[in-house]
Amino acid sequence: MMKKILPVSLLSFAGSLWAVLSAHAICPVCTLAVGAGIGLSRWLGVDDSVTGLWVGGLTVSVTMWTINWFDKKKIHFKYRSILTTLGWYALIVLPLEFMGILGHPFNKLWSVDKLLLGIFIGSIGFLVAALSYERMKKHNDGHAHFPFEKVVMPVGTLAILSAIFYFITRH
Repeated sequence: MMKKILPVSLLSFAGSLWAVLSAHAICPVCTLAVGAGIGLSRWLGVDDSVTGLWVGGLTVSVTMWTINWFDKKKIHFKYRSILTTLGWYALIVLPLEFMGILGHPFNKLWSVDKLLLGIFIGSIGFLVAALSYERMKKHNDGHAHFPFEKVVMPVGTLAILSAIFYFITRH
């Protein structure tokens, strides 16, 4: 049952993102690739730590989109970035908690829930890769080094982390 609910939920969630597509803080192709990775990994029964990596990447991407959208609409308020970030993580993590997906005693890695661990590490990895791309582009006269570099860096980082966690969690 859960394998059917998650892809439908992700599609609904992705549909709601079209409101912020014009922001392009992280390109739409990259975000859709992350979303597809989440749905596919759950459908295939991939370990929750690996799925969490993609959830974390998607959350960072959507947060960056939202903040960029606020900038374009000239919407400013105190603690905007912090509140936006906390809001997106709450919208993603709290339903997982209420549905009983988080917190199972046998679903831990290093004494931390696998999904939460993956979300945390995936968020950091995706953010570092996205910021690294921006820095590299700046040092290259504002141009990417190769086509789709903006997509390859964050998604590639999540793919590498996924491979690492796959081998860590194999029994």
